[in-house]
Amino acid sequence: MDQPLLVVVTLAGLVAAVVWARSARYRLRQLRRLENAEGDPETLTLVRSDFRKDALSSATYLLIAGVALVFAWRAGRFESLALFALAVPAIVSVVLGRNFVAEARVAQARSELERRAQEVLTQDELAPRRWAERLAPESLPAFEGFEIGRVYQPGDGLMAGDFYDLIRLSPTRMAAVIGDVSGHGIEPAITAFQAKYLLRVFLRQYRDPAQALEELNAQITAVGGPEEFISLCVVVFDTAAGTLRFASAGHPAAWMWHDRDLRPLRATGPILMLDAGAEFTSREVTLEPGDLCLLYTDGLSEVRDGEHLFGEDRIAQIVRRDPGAGPDVLCKSLLEAASDFSSGPLQDDVAILAIRRT
Repeated sequence: MDQPLLVVVTLAGLVAAVVWARSARYRLRQLRRLENAEGDPETLTLVRSDFRKDALSSATYLLIAGVALVFAWRAGRFESLALFALAVPAIVSVVLGRNFVAEARVAQARSELERRAQEVLTQDELAPRRWAERLAPESLPAFEGFEIGRVYQPGDGLMAGDFYDLIRLSPTRMAAVIGDVSGHGIEPAITAFQAKYLLRVFLRQYRDPAQALEELNAQITAVGGPEEFISLCVVVFDTAAGTLRFASAGHPAAWMWHDRDLRPLRATGPILMLDAGAEFTSREVTLEPGDLCLLYTDGLSEVRDGEHLFGEDRIAQIVRRDPGAGPDVLCKSLLEAASDFSSGPLQDDVAILAIRRT
């Protein structure tokens, strides 16, 4: 070997190639994690570019080391000096190699932190939606002999406290439930969830909806918060008996369209969680084909335009205007009318449920 200087170039090139290869490895790990997590496209582009630059640098220094090794055996002095100049960037890479690798590690760690932070934010965004899907689902089960409409509009709170439910009690009996837990946040949402599913049990256990409300009130009062209250309305449709039986715990009046007349189904007992021993009554009316029952939460009736409320009368007027409208159309019309009436965005959750016997 005639040119020992080129041996130095070869060794420096090999070390530099290893340094850049290590940096490229960290970039590649970061890139794969972002791709698997379907990360931000701009971040993916930057990381992919960094990986390619590091990989190209590694390949370039490896090529320099190979060329220097070949010329070390037979190059002249001039060629040796020219090739030795290539050792300068290689030596710089060796000296600063720790920094390059450290930067790649920091970039990988930062990317991982950003990914985890994004996951947390995504979960925070999904949580209210998941709760809302459980409490006020977009799709409801189909029940033969009934046409059902629903609409739910979340307010500006993070978690929903409004809920509704449809329950098959027997081949000829179906229960419709709508309720509203006071306040906003995770605790009212949990209480709403508990009330909804406990009531399912009690409605199957007790034929009278008033008894189911009394049992629910006793149970939920024992575990609920001191400042939580639930307004709730239960309507049991019995197609065999041709009746509608309802009980309401301080809930806004439901509306019943029957025999070309619209009548309110008002509260038959106090709001839940005021008194564990509160008593409730139920009332029964005739149910015929074409009859419509409309239930809603106070987020609809209490929509404001300054000092004026949307109110029960406007709701009743919309039902009377076209009592033959489909339940879905009626629900959407009510929400649109309330949104138009409001002087600003709807502040409270709005849930509307309409059931027509066909």
